[in-house]
Amino acid sequence: MQKKIDQVKTLLDALPYIKQYRNEIFVVKYGGSAQINPDLKEKFAQDILLMYLVGIRPVIVHGGGNKISALLDKLQLGSTFVDGLRVTDEHVMEVVEMVLSGNINKEITTLINHHGAKALGISGKDAGFIKAKPINAQKYGLVGKITHIDASVVQNLIAEKFIPVIAPIGADEEASHPGYNINADLAASRIAASIGAKKIIFMTDIPGVLDQEGTLLDTLTNHQISTLKQDGTIHGGMIPKVDACMEAVEGGVEKAHIIDGRVEHALLLEVFTNDGVGTVIRQ
Repeated sequence: MQKKIDQVKTLLDALPYIKQYRNEIFVVKYGGSAQINPDLKEKFAQDILLMYLVGIRPVIVHGGGNKISALLDKLQLGSTFVDGLRVTDEHVMEVVEMVLSGNINKEITTLINHHGAKALGISGKDAGFIKAKPINAQKYGLVGKITHIDASVVQNLIAEKFIPVIAPIGADEEASHPGYNINADLAASRIAASIGAKKIIFMTDIPGVLDQEGTLLDTLTNHQISTLKQDGTIHGGMIPKVDACMEAVEGGVEKAHIIDGRVEHALLLEVFTNDGVGTVIRQ
């Protein structure tokens, strides 16, 4: 009996958050081990389903760098990275789109649909959703930065009770253009701001932002992040993550979270518990 009472207490602890977040949009950047490990994939789909059933409106933006690299190697095309960005010519772009819009996007939508929600996969090319231009064509090729987002595309899907699953590929103004490979973190932050999301959650393979002693920093402001970047505490691959968080918050998103996707049910722990997990960034 005590076990059953404890289960009810857990549900009651979540009740204030269910009431607070009902009908709010949450953007989830899905990546890392949670996107690769079969068991964590199932846990992720369960988390999304529960959020969906209690009235939260999830929007998923995904990457897929490992699968892109594996297919490029298999096709003997190889990859070159400059400043952490994959140099993308037309042949590489064809593979990027094949993996992101095809393989990975449909895998995620199928998994979520199997668990009982209504997921629908799109890329930035669909309905002119994301327009982009090159960051630096000579240096990076078809790596793009977003110039325009048509928020109504996602908002209409949400209104029809779909969970949008978005591949971060941008369209050019010219119809014959092969499109642009866009950093998934930055795409997620821009999408979150444009559609009026309450939260954006980045799933990673680290506990969150750590100080120089390796202790988790559970709350940060933009000003604190700037200081931590200057003294080298935030460095390397964490820089684009926190930059994406800051861009989202500056764009009107209330909170941005960096959480450890290797932890089972990390999304539910962040959204429905008092302490949460990872690092939260706010104005």
